[in-house]
Amino acid sequence: MSKKDKKNNSHQIVKGKVEQAAGKVTGDEDLEAQGAADEAAGDLKQAGEKVKDAFKA
Repeated sequence: MSKKDKKNNSHQIVKGKVEQAAGKVTGDEDLEAQGAADEAAGDLKQAGEKVKDAFKA
């Protein structure tokens, strides 16, 4: 996994967590759901990159 991809995926995960927290605090269910989706997408991308790395080794 390239460092750039790993960094971008980590940022997406953190962004999702922040959006979820902000959604909970403000009662904005849409923001909370968007945060969950961003976090899940980042996690999925990280997993995909790890699979690619496993096949390269």
